[in-house]
Amino acid sequence: MTDEARKPASDEARGVYAIPLATGGTPGGGDGDSSTTSEFALPEGLTPPRSVTDESETTSEFALPDGLDVPQPPGGDFEGSAFSTPLTYRAPAFTPPAGIPVVRLTKDVPWQDRMRTMLRMPVAERPAPERLHKVAEEGGPAVPRVLDLTLRIGELLLAGGEGAEDVEAAMFAVCRSYALDRCEPNVTFTLLSISYQPSLVEDPVTASRTVRRRGTDYTRLAAVYRLVDDLSDVDTATSLEEAYRRLAEIRRNRHPYPGWGLTVSAGLLAGAASVLVGGDLVVFVAAALGAMLGDRLAWLCAGRGLPEFYQFTVAAMPPAAIGVALTITHVDVKASAVITGGLFALLPGRALVAGVQDGLTGFYITASARLLEVMYFFVGIVVGVLLILYFGVKLGAELNPDAALGSTQRPLWQISASMLLSLTFAVMLQQERSTVLIVTLNGGVAWSVYGAMHDTGEFSPVASTAVAAGLVGLFGQLLSRYRFASALPYTTAAIGPLLPGSATYFGLLSIAQNDMDAGLVYLSKAAALAMAIAIGVNLGSEISRLFLRGPSGSAGGRRAAKRTRGF
Repeated sequence: MTDEARKPASDEARGVYAIPLATGGTPGGGDGDSSTTSEFALPEGLTPPRSVTDESETTSEFALPDGLDVPQPPGGDFEGSAFSTPLTYRAPAFTPPAGIPVVRLTKDVPWQDRMRTMLRMPVAERPAPERLHKVAEEGGPAVPRVLDLTLRIGELLLAGGEGAEDVEAAMFAVCRSYALDRCEPNVTFTLLSISYQPSLVEDPVTASRTVRRRGTDYTRLAAVYRLVDDLSDVDTATSLEEAYRRLAEIRRNRHPYPGWGLTVSAGLLAGAASVLVGGDLVVFVAAALGAMLGDRLAWLCAGRGLPEFYQFTVAAMPPAAIGVALTITHVDVKASAVITGGLFALLPGRALVAGVQDGLTGFYITASARLLEVMYFFVGIVVGVLLILYFGVKLGAELNPDAALGSTQRPLWQISASMLLSLTFAVMLQQERSTVLIVTLNGGVAWSVYGAMHDTGEFSPVASTAVAAGLVGLFGQLLSRYRFASALPYTTAAIGPLLPGSATYFGLLSIAQNDMDAGLVYLSKAAALAMAIAIGVNLGSEISRLFLRGPSGSAGGRRAAKRTRGF
């Protein structure tokens, strides 16, 4: 076969085709045009290699199959952005392999449970929000303003000590109340962020806010919860402007108790705590005076702009100094009870419970930051007490760690003291007056359970503390669900009588007396009691959620992370 006869077949086999350059001329003609039609055409006389196989060679992995026409946009313009809607996009009806779960979000279920249920679901499986009368605009809600309102509400909740999971649920509830269902809130210790994407092919809108100041005011926290509850209620007409107005009023509200009332409450709290560990009337008065003096010094340091670490250090010194002074002057009182009572008013039980709760619910970054904050506060207390105890030992003060361990059992006095401690703790937390009586009774129940298990049943103090804290968490969660409010006002003050004040003091005293082994044992016991309190409160809350009615359906409440089994 000649080269001329072989060439067309070889060109077709390689996918090279001649393209006419212009009408009126032929390749190889005498009109002066070049006979080369393509830069990739084979020169004449060159024989291409034959294909080993009979299969046709593929020219490109992205080549369009024969017979498929590429759709062209109207007007001949091509797509100019990676975020623009594709021309061939058609939203297909997609059904997951397991089916779309049916979630029944009844109105009589607390909004916290409903929002947690949807937050644990994938975005594509969340039920669409109903068209609410809050959205008055024809084109939908003002997305930036809704996100700003959501962040401001989340800031107040996080600054007030609420757990990260509950803050995310509240933020999602606010967005969903204004028909922004494709939202993803994210909460860390100091940063709040939320992202809203109208659809899969539209640009997302993201906003963030930094939490710089923290303050304990459970009255404000309850007001924010009522606002979120009204926004989540489809039968309550709360416009965006009305929500902003109510939020501004919540920020401007004054604390329900004056400053001198908080100082007196700190003193009564310390006195009640000293009675719990065996103190009498003189010890009660001494512990109260030391705690009030420490509170005033801490307020002075706060006014000067000193960090909280130094405020805790200064506040821990007066109770320890009064206890050492009573020992040096040979007054027949239990100085250890005085110092222990002063420590009760300083132990950061609220931050500890919130940190452990965040860790148990999967918010490990926020939990680590909160527990680190607790550690700094605790170190500040340790430094303040150790300085006074060190100088007391040098001055000849005979402080015996076993002095308060043999205290007689006085059930009626101790139950009354525990209720007074919870009452004063609630005042220091700026709780609403309507919740003070309830949390006082809850604190009395907690100490009664602890005393029955530890003193009568001879259970270990850690197990007794965990069970008592679990009942506190259970009752607090029941009350919060009944009132559609936060559980913190019903649990935080009630765990006050269970705080490990005596173990902390004995550990510090042993370290001051150069008995490091005994000091570490006492401090380890204090840490175990603190963890038992935090885990017990969280476990009681989870038990109430397990057995009480919640959102039904195959989506199943809260989706928790599965165990990794070591990998």
